[in-house]
Amino acid sequence: MNFLRRRLSDSSFVANLPNGYMTDLQRPDSSTSSPASPAMERRHPQPLAASFSSPGSSLFSSFSSAMKQTSQAPLGPMESPGPSTPVVQRPRILLVIDAAHTDWAKYFHGKKVNGEIEIRVEQAEFSELNLAAYVTGGCMVDMQVVRNGTKVVRSFKPDFILVRQHAYSMALGEDYRSLVIGLQYGGLPAVNSLYSVYNFCSKPWVFSQLIKIFHSLGPEKFPLVEQTFFPNHKPMLTAPHFPVVVKLGHAHAGMGKIKVENQHDYQDITSMVAMAKTYATTEAFIDSKYDIRIQKIGSNYKAYMRTSISGNWKANTGSAMLEQVAMTERYRLWVDSCSEMFGGLDICAVKAVHSKDGRDYIIEVMDSSMPLIGEHLEEDKQLMADLVVSKMSQLPMPGGTVPSPLRPWTPQTKPAKPPGQAQLGPPLGQPQPRTPTQGGPRQAQSPQPPRSGSPSQQRLSPQGQQPLSPSSGSPQQQRSPGSPQLSRTSGGSSPNQVSKPGTTLTSQPRPPMQSRSTSQQGEESKKPAAPHPHLNKSQSLTNSLSTSDASQRGTPSEDEAKAETIRNLRKSFASLFSD
Repeated sequence: MNFLRRRLSDSSFVANLPNGYMTDLQRPDSSTSSPASPAMERRHPQPLAASFSSPGSSLFSSFSSAMKQTSQAPLGPMESPGPSTPVVQRPRILLVIDAAHTDWAKYFHGKKVNGEIEIRVEQAEFSELNLAAYVTGGCMVDMQVVRNGTKVVRSFKPDFILVRQHAYSMALGEDYRSLVIGLQYGGLPAVNSLYSVYNFCSKPWVFSQLIKIFHSLGPEKFPLVEQTFFPNHKPMLTAPHFPVVVKLGHAHAGMGKIKVENQHDYQDITSMVAMAKTYATTEAFIDSKYDIRIQKIGSNYKAYMRTSISGNWKANTGSAMLEQVAMTERYRLWVDSCSEMFGGLDICAVKAVHSKDGRDYIIEVMDSSMPLIGEHLEEDKQLMADLVVSKMSQLPMPGGTVPSPLRPWTPQTKPAKPPGQAQLGPPLGQPQPRTPTQGGPRQAQSPQPPRSGSPSQQRLSPQGQQPLSPSSGSPQQQRSPGSPQLSRTSGGSSPNQVSKPGTTLTSQPRPPMQSRSTSQQGEESKKPAAPHPHLNKSQSLTNSLSTSDASQRGTPSEDEAKAETIRNLRKSFASLFSD
């Protein structure tokens, strides 16, 4: 203790203190504990009998304030605030699958994702692409295109895809469904979705969805043309009536469609279906007056009427007159119903024919690969570009923010007990558990069997703050945050020494019992738990200072609290400088 007194009175020791300690010494502290009186020392004998002077008490107050600030600081490394440098986001790569006749880069010029991230457009056809998809690595696309007579070879990882080309055709070498599978394998978002693009690779498969809508809405609201499906040529014996239109396989854009006038021609077409080794559909021929096309791009609707001038039964073949018509609620219902198939179609169009008898028949639905028609081609392409940017802005950012593992740790407080319940102590007649020295590991206390006791057998904690019941049902004894540790068993006494009711132990003097209010008991039940058993000496000192400082506020006996605080500080400094 003499070494500690000389050490604290040394001017070089005070000069080597970090910044903040001297300012605490010069500032008056209202919560500084006064030295313990000799009477209090006699009532509470401790191994350290010497008392400090007033400057030492002020120094302890500065240590307590500094240690408390240290314990309340975040556990992670703190960085000094500096000027924030703008983070440059890499541009998002948009892959547009379309022919080279449309330069999609100019429609995305100046557009940004969330108003701050640039968009880099890569455009190629399915035939110019190859890829490799990984579980965790995404999708790596290889592109080989010819631009202005120059072959461009590039590899990149797209962030979004706009599909404007058919992924499958009956023509030789135009089956790109494997690329759609690879893009879906890499988890890439697209307009329309890759799931719907793959489902649109079969016209009868799409027509089956129209049949569901037909049964749901009825023939009045959703007039669907009558159609028959044959998986191969064998069931194709005859048609119920003529003329009929025979469609071979995945026929689109006017290809693979034949008008059959009679039974003999129908038999000839059946042999062609056998050579094609594919499925076929037949539907009644509609003597149409004009064709109707209702398209939907995002939330924009347009309706067109196309009338053949050349007299061909295919309105999209030869010369035709195209004009825009008003969008009716009937047309809107058709396209909205079809846009819900396959998880949702952002871009779609419904084709129907208007017969000469004034009836409408829905014959087909198209996805994002639909050709654009009319006088508003530029507007429609701009609408598609805006739709893609909107979809890209809704996606989570790649490499999103992950919560830092160095964030401040928030201690979990135990639920407060009801005010009527008191904290339980060791039962009478049981040996007092020994508390190890600070910094050493604590042994887990074995649970004590519950035992009822009369109010006369209740005793107080060393500070007289909480009545202790003679029995405890918890596996580990708890003590109030401001109270000192339980007295160590002296060398001459047996660890199995028991306390009897009515006797007073000299090693554990008890103050007179004081009444406590219900609100004070509730406040103490919300105080943090005791320090962790596996702490070093400095951390134990910090916790002891923090808890002793907290015990000075709201304690019914201020003198006893101050005396206990000084004794705690003496024990802590004696343990700290014992080496």
